[in-house]
Amino acid sequence: MAVFDYVAADAKGRTMSGAVTANDEAAARAQLERRRLLPLQVAPSRGGAAPSAEATGRAKLGGKQLTLITRQLATLVAVTPLEEALRTIALQAERPNVKRVLNGVHAGVLEGYRLSEAMRRQSAAFPPLYRAMVAAGEGSGALSPILSRLADLLEREQQVKGKVLTALIYPIVLSVVALGVIAALMVLVVPKVVDQFESMNQSLPLLTRAVIGLSDLMVGWGWLVVLLIVLGVFGGAAALRNPDLRLRFDGWLLKAPVTGRLTRDLHAARMARTLSTMIASGVPVLEGLTITARTVPNRRLRQATEAMAEAVREGGALSAAMRRADVFPPILVHMTASGEGSGKLEPMMERAAEYLEREFETFTAVMLSLLEPAIIVVMGGVVAMIVLSILLPILQINTLAMG
Repeated sequence: MAVFDYVAADAKGRTMSGAVTANDEAAARAQLERRRLLPLQVAPSRGGAAPSAEATGRAKLGGKQLTLITRQLATLVAVTPLEEALRTIALQAERPNVKRVLNGVHAGVLEGYRLSEAMRRQSAAFPPLYRAMVAAGEGSGALSPILSRLADLLEREQQVKGKVLTALIYPIVLSVVALGVIAALMVLVVPKVVDQFESMNQSLPLLTRAVIGLSDLMVGWGWLVVLLIVLGVFGGAAALRNPDLRLRFDGWLLKAPVTGRLTRDLHAARMARTLSTMIASGVPVLEGLTITARTVPNRRLRQATEAMAEAVREGGALSAAMRRADVFPPILVHMTASGEGSGKLEPMMERAAEYLEREFETFTAVMLSLLEPAIIVVMGGVVAMIVLSILLPILQINTLAMG
């Protein structure tokens, strides 16, 4: 099949342009007439053949790209036909993968698919949760508002990720520099100093001997240590592919002092905001829970979310299912129960998400602010120990010389 660009007039006499996919020009004109458009000009597209689902279905979109596309689509759908909005965004896209995805969605819409179905053909680019909300918008006739809510949700997630990454940059750089300085001292400086001490035939202090031994280990067997660490990382990753072992490991992570709280709060905030957006979009709570469960990386939290979905399917209350799961913050359980009791579940979950996100940001900022001086203190202590191990023999030799 080929793509044909067209200029046509609608029932009100307004001129519009776009593209259709058909076997030949006659089929393209017939397709336009079935859509109650009067073809004024039909010609083969300069873009060539239509992209197929097989060619574009594997293309992926990054989080920022998907957020930008959603915001653009929400804005254009409010003022232009859907196919024209998709065509405009595709023409504006600069990255090849984004252009392929948008052209694939545009081709699907031209072939008569609903937007959610056209996006489903690009399954690698649009998550199931995203497509469910788009389908709800199409079913309710409020596609533009739903896309706006979806864009808000994606933008909020990007903001949270951006804040965490920004906060982690300095501690990571500081840690790398600290390890580099310590390794340089142990591998380059200490061996040269040791050569000077060996020529004096003096008994060295215990600290100096310990540092020399560690330096010899790093110089002679450092490659083996690095290799063992790499093998351990890959072996651990392979072992975590076992479902039972991964479930126990993820459960242990939730009980860890710092990472457990961060993981629980972040998942709870994301789930609360997602459910709030889906309820406001007309998607049932059960479907929202079912789809959300597939996107949770922590297996223990995924199991709890699936159990919640099963409890809701059997007619139970969402707050009661949360309470039985015993992995969600009490504030979320309380506000969900209040929302169910007052019939205002959507705004209460929105407030819970905002509260948990603020708590997450505050807790992360405090922990990172404590981590930075801790790294500096540890680095200073290690460097001081190395320097002291070098100075002690020198002071010992000076004492003997003076005596």
